[in-house]
Amino acid sequence: MIDPDGFRPNVGIILSNNDSQLLWARRIGQDAWQFPQGGMRSDETPAEAMYRELAEEVGLQPEHVEMIGATRGWLRYRLPRQYIRRTSRPLCVGQKQVWFLLRILCTDTAVRLDRSDTPEFDSWRWVDYWHPLREVVSFKRTVYRRALDELAPLLFPEGAPERPAVDL
Repeated sequence: MIDPDGFRPNVGIILSNNDSQLLWARRIGQDAWQFPQGGMRSDETPAEAMYRELAEEVGLQPEHVEMIGATRGWLRYRLPRQYIRRTSRPLCVGQKQVWFLLRILCTDTAVRLDRSDTPEFDSWRWVDYWHPLREVVSFKRTVYRRALDELAPLLFPEGAPERPAVDL
């Protein structure tokens, strides 16, 4: 499902613990870390897609988390030229995402990366709130910054830690 502008609808999941750290996952067989995310099906709302992706990618069910909030609208990123499949129709030039901020309510042992027939991640860890901006692949960095900036007040009502300077 690609919109008329070439963007694939997608959801991003920022999962926090009680220490306001975030779940950071490594893609299988790569030195590439990211938040869980995934495409929406045509019959899903963003929230439905988020809960499906949460179960598929990290093994958590709705009762394992509390939804704290979501971005107000779509955040978009374009794929670098080398990742655009020019032969695909319709042409996908990037992703548009609704980002969700969740709090884990269960123990860390409930996080399971092997709940899917095709796991996306082989490792995960808790990181400080702004850490992902330093480590995510460069073409996603602006979307991550926008999502984290928008959602920070929900996790840090007294004021978020200062965002480090990161090249975007």
